[in-house]
Amino acid sequence: MPRTKRSRIICEKPYCTKFSPDGAATSDTVNLTLDEYEVIRLVDLEKSTHEECANRIGVSRTTVTEIYETARYKIADAIVSGKILSISGGSYVICDGIACGCKRCKRKNPTEIKNDLIKKGDNIMRIAVTYENDRVFQHFGHTEKFMIYDVQDGKIVGKKQVDTNGQGHGALASFLNECGADVLICGGIGGGAQSAVKELGIELCGGVSGDCDKAVGDYLAGKLDFTTEVTCSHHDHEHGENGHACGEHGCGKHCND
Repeated sequence: MPRTKRSRIICEKPYCTKFSPDGAATSDTVNLTLDEYEVIRLVDLEKSTHEECANRIGVSRTTVTEIYETARYKIADAIVSGKILSISGGSYVICDGIACGCKRCKRKNPTEIKNDLIKKGDNIMRIAVTYENDRVFQHFGHTEKFMIYDVQDGKIVGKKQVDTNGQGHGALASFLNECGADVLICGGIGGGAQSAVKELGIELCGGVSGDCDKAVGDYLAGKLDFTTEVTCSHHDHEHGENGHACGEHGCGKHCND
C-alpha cells in the first residue's frame, strides 16, 4: 500500500501562475506544483538552507532536497526547451499565520504561540510529539520542537510545529501544560520529567520511535507500542552523532547506564 504524501505548508499562493516564452509557437507545458514553487522561493529567493526550508514546510530535509532537484529540472526544461511554465496543484496547505515563521505569521514569539495554542475548542484532544525531521525525537530533555496535533472525534483536525525556545527537562512539562497538551508521545524521558508530566495529568506514551504522523495515527487507532514507565539517564555526550538514540535500541524502555 503506497504511503500517503504529507501536505506541505506554503506561505501563500503565487501571484503569477503561468509564464510563456516570447515568440515560441508551442503549447507544451511544464507544471510546477505549489510545494515545488515554495521550495524554490525559500531556497533560491530567501536563501534558506534545506534544513530551514524543511522546518518551514513541515517535511524532512531529504524530502526538501528531492523537491528542490525536481523543481529545478522542470524550470530548466521550460527555459531551455521554450515550454510554457505553469504553477498549480501539489500536496499543500496554506500556513495558518501563527507558527511556521513565514511572512504571514503574526506572532513569532514562543510565548505568544503557546498562548494561541491554549485556545483549543470544545471536545479537542491535544497530542504533543517530540519532533525532529518528521520523526519522534528520542531524548525528551533535549527537545527543541514539538509537533502539536489537535484531534476531534478521533480525527486530526489541526497540526502545528512549536519551538520550545531552549527549555529542557522539567520546564518542558510546564511548557506542554501551557500548550494544553493532553497526551505526550516521546522516546526516552528522565524520571523527574516523567513524574512532572504525569503530575500535570498528561498521558505519557514513551519509548516510541519512527514517523510522528504514524505514531499519532497508531495512538488514535489503539495500536501504538509504548510504555508509561520509560526512563533515560544518558548524559549529553551519549546522544551525539556517533552515539545511540534512546528508544531505538531498547533503552527507551529502561536506561540506567
